[in-house]
Amino acid sequence: MKNFANKVIVITGAGSGMGRAYALEFARLGARLALNDYDAAGLAETVRMLEGSQAAAVFSQAFDVGDREAMYAFALAVQQALGNAHVVINNAGVGGGGQPVWAMEDQDYERTLRINFFGVVHGTRAFLPQLLANGEGAIVNVSSIFGLVGTPNASDYCAAKFAVRGFTESLMVELQESPISVHLLHPGGINTNIAKDSPNGEAFTRQFLKTDPLDVVHEVIRCIGSGKQRIVIGHQSRPVWLASWAMTLERRNRLLYRMLKSMLDPRQYDLVRRRS
Repeated sequence: MKNFANKVIVITGAGSGMGRAYALEFARLGARLALNDYDAAGLAETVRMLEGSQAAAVFSQAFDVGDREAMYAFALAVQQALGNAHVVINNAGVGGGGQPVWAMEDQDYERTLRINFFGVVHGTRAFLPQLLANGEGAIVNVSSIFGLVGTPNASDYCAAKFAVRGFTESLMVELQESPISVHLLHPGGINTNIAKDSPNGEAFTRQFLKTDPLDVVHEVIRCIGSGKQRIVIGHQSRPVWLASWAMTLERRNRLLYRMLKSMLDPRQYDLVRRRS
């Protein structure tokens, strides 16, 4: 798919960051936009920013993508308001609990997996029949470079993003002979607010989240047009991607620990440090 004029583009997490950047760019291309975010105020701000744009139409609903019934209701509402979806970008996500495994609460895992993984599953399954009915379409599922390697204090986030990777790669094979292209996005350090509520979020944002969201959007649109399925982009994404297959697991784990050690609370790690 290379022309997005009047095509229905579904974007979750459109209230800020990459989701808002997708909305603004697809509006410039003349698409009809179906937007979601849990943050009603952020979503309303995105809709306001689209006023006077080249978007053919804008439809929005605020809800939690982890709510299966809400997602299926959204898919029906989009179909009734705009017609069948052509592109679905399952972008919504949260940063996770930001604690080591032994300090994480059960509800942290459940919340992160519900939003970051099942939100992608629900979005894909709710809209896939519409794409198939159109006889064309694209699905973009957002994993992370943390869906390529495990990092400390992110076991819930990494688990969800690895799950998105597995789900999406399986879907790619299942749709191999279909007119639907499936794309798996592994963003690196993108300048969004995803880490704002995490411990040391400000330091992590300053050090790692440097790539303009619009750079990601342009690459995703290019890859939808070319059919490229794995998209690795963003600050430090290429070295992490290379490390995910070129290094032994033992060496990679030592490297990641050294890179991120300064952001870990040493008091949380006293319990597990080796004793001489």
